[in-house]
Amino acid sequence: MDDNSLPQTVSNVKIGSLAPDFTARTTRGPLTLSALRGRWVVLFSHPADFTPVCTSEFLAFAQAQPQFEALNCALVGLSIDSLPSHIAWLEAIRRAFGVRVDFPLIEDPSMAIARAYGMLDDSNQDSGTVRATFIIAPDGIIQAILWYPLSIGRSVNEILRSVAALQRASQGDALTPEGWQPGEDVLCPLAACQADIAENEETWFHVLKKDRPV
Repeated sequence: MDDNSLPQTVSNVKIGSLAPDFTARTTRGPLTLSALRGRWVVLFSHPADFTPVCTSEFLAFAQAQPQFEALNCALVGLSIDSLPSHIAWLEAIRRAFGVRVDFPLIEDPSMAIARAYGMLDDSNQDSGTVRATFIIAPDGIIQAILWYPLSIGRSVNEILRSVAALQRASQGDALTPEGWQPGEDVLCPLAACQADIAENEETWFHVLKKDRPV
């Protein structure tokens, strides 16, 4: 892995930040994050290979990969474990559950990537606090950050829904309400002029409309 371009102290990565670039070894060959520009990216970390919660997540991500691909969204996993450990774990998953993990899983033994993304601070000597998800837009800007503790598995369905909602909202003509799924009604942006307020006098701050056909 090329650590030279990455900061060695905890970063200030947040929604709206440019995702820190890196080049690393993965189970699918070398990967440079910026090479994925033009696609949405879900970058997600896990504490360790061969652990129960992480295994359940990788099974779910692998099974949902075609749905992410349909949204032009690449999945990229990350942990501090070594590449040989990653390969052995993914092969064990294939043998035990009949599920192939075809997206790249990054090794981060120096924890440089984890620290660049603010997953670990300088006092951490292991990956025990790492279960983070970054949804990155095609221009490389981070659009959403989700954090979970070691003991709690993520909802892959919610991450998939979030990507779809972010893509819809990025078109600029609508907002997505709570629990929104593609095809459901969307929210009008806040009224921009007095005429919009007058037309929806009672509910001008919450106006639903039929979404346009995909």
